[in-house]
This record gives sequence, C-alpha cells and structure tokens, in this order.
Amino acid sequence: MKKNCYSILVTLVLLLVVSCKATYSSHAFNENEIPLKPDYSNSKHWAVLPNNIPAQLQEFISTDEEKLVDVFFVYPTLLTDKKNDAWNASINDSLFNQEILNKSVHFQASAWANAGNLYVPYYRQSHYRIYLEEFKQQSGDSYEIAYNDVKTAFEYYLKNYNNGRPIIIASHSQGSGHCKRLLKEYFDGTALQKKLVAAYIPGIKVLSKEFKTLKPLENFNETGGYVTWNSYKRNRMPKKYEQWFKGGVTSNPIIWNHIKYGNEEDHKGLLYTNNKLYAKSVSIEVKDGLLWVAVPKVPNRILMRFIKNYHFADINLFWEDIRINSKQRIDAYFASNKE
Repeated sequence: MKKNCYSILVTLVLLLVVSCKATYSSHAFNENEIPLKPDYSNSKHWAVLPNNIPAQLQEFISTDEEKLVDVFFVYPTLLTDKKNDAWNASINDSLFNQEILNKSVHFQASAWANAGNLYVPYYRQSHYRIYLEEFKQQSGDSYEIAYNDVKTAFEYYLKNYNNGRPIIIASHSQGSGHCKRLLKEYFDGTALQKKLVAAYIPGIKVLSKEFKTLKPLENFNETGGYVTWNSYKRNRMPKKYEQWFKGGVTSNPIIWNHIKYGNEEDHKGLLYTNNKLYAKSVSIEVKDGLLWVAVPKVPNRILMRFIKNYHFADINLFWEDIRINSKQRIDAYFASNKE
C-alpha cells in the first residue's frame, strides 16, 4: 500500500513538473486526425453522472439524500505523454479515461461529491504542449475542439439534467480555462447567473476585469461569483511569472476572504495520496497572482521540498477546506433565495 501511494505521488508530481526543455513528439495539427466527437446523450461519454458514480468516488459519498445543487466539474490536462503526438485526447481511450477517474475524479472532483449532483464530462482535451511557445504554431484548432466539447456537454446538461437547480462550476488548470469561457458565455450578466452558487476555477490566471458582472468572492458565504488561485512554493517565483500569473485574482482557500494570510491552525485538510486528510498542515500567503504555500506537513514531505510549482495540488492542498466551503455557500445561497 505504501509503495502504491508513493508511486501515485511521484506520478502526480511528474505530471505537472514537465520540463519545457524536454523533447516532445509533435507535428502540425491535422483535421483528419481529430478524434470522434462525444455524444453526451451516451452515458459512457461522462466520467461521472449522479446515477453512475464510479468506484473512485464511492468512499467520498456519505449520504444518499437528495441533493439540491448540481456540480459541473471539468478536469485538468492529463494528456502529457511526450511520446504522444496527438493534439487532442480521444474519449474512447479506455486507459486514458481510467487515468482521469484515478487521478482527477478521485483526488479533485471528490471535494464536491457530497455538495451536489456531480457531472463530469469526458472531453477531447488538448495535449500539454499547447501551452509551450515552440508548439503554438502547430496547435491549430486543438484548444477550440476541447472547449467546444465542454460547451456542448454543458448545454446538454442544462437541457436534460439541471431542471432549474442551482449550479457550482468546478475545475482545474485546462478545465478552468474552459470554465472561464463558460462563465463568460452562460453566466456573466445573464439570467443563469442567479443560479450560480459559486465557481471554483483554480490553476489559471483570471483578471478581475475579465467579467462584466461576475466578481471574485471575498467572504466564505458569498455567492454568485468565483474563486481562483495558483499555488507555488513560498518565497519562490515562477520563470514566467509576468506572463502567467502577475495581476491575477488570488483567493484565500483557507479562510475565504480578502486577508492575505492563512495559518496552519485554520487549515481544514489536505487530501494526500494515501486517501487520508491532513489538517493543520498548510499555511499560505497571497501574493500578486500567486498563492505562496509552505511545504505541507505530510508523509514523504522531503519530496515536496524539491518542488517549487504546486500547481498539481491546487485542489488537493485545500480539499477539506473546499468541501466545507462549498456547503457553506450552498446554505447561504438558499438562505438568500427563499421563495
């Protein structure tokens, strides 16, 4: 068991600590190689549906009571293999789908598993190299294909599953990039904004003026806006700080307000690779576009000391904080929307 947990940790770390200097197999985007479109009327094209909960989530769901809120979750970039020259993932790749379930659904989407009815669509996500400057000229319509899948899934969800319930949008990294666009198109200044409990979109840069009416949430029980952050080791700065981080909104995912610090004493819990929660294990400091995080107090802590970019753990670091806060916002939403 310990060996398996260590292996998962190393895998998760390596996924997001991909060196830009490494060699990737690549070629120019070719429309003839685009994977088949998903059909969201087919339940197999969803990683999670309320009536189809995968084994990776079972241990996190503590009740069968009816949920009054929906959660639409979009997973991050997992298509990172340097030898894979595909520009978009196939939703019919069973091995890749299993990876989505074992990693993102299990360790990330699970934070909202008890908050509401969880919907997680498979989508033809873009390969990691789309973010690397040397490959951008080759990437073609890859990112648009990924976003259009997410958009199509959301539209199908609204028409066939939502039934007027309030919504939490949740995501990470590439998923947050797509959800930022969803928020702009479907919620920002529209009637649907009244149904938005909150959007949790960590792992991307979000400027405060990007939305017309959606605002960063600055209190733990505020609703109708968004929270976001980018985790990085305390007292370190990314090489591309100016381009990718500076000026971005940075929420405090421990106390959920405008205060720039979060102490270990207030930290509710980190979900580690052994499926155990470690409370009071993280302290933070909000910087301009960054969330500085002290090295977490967890087993194999020495591994974390060598890592500067905590992007891979944006959700895991604050898993219990997110779980609790989601319910706080749901309660506040219904308290202020009594009929």
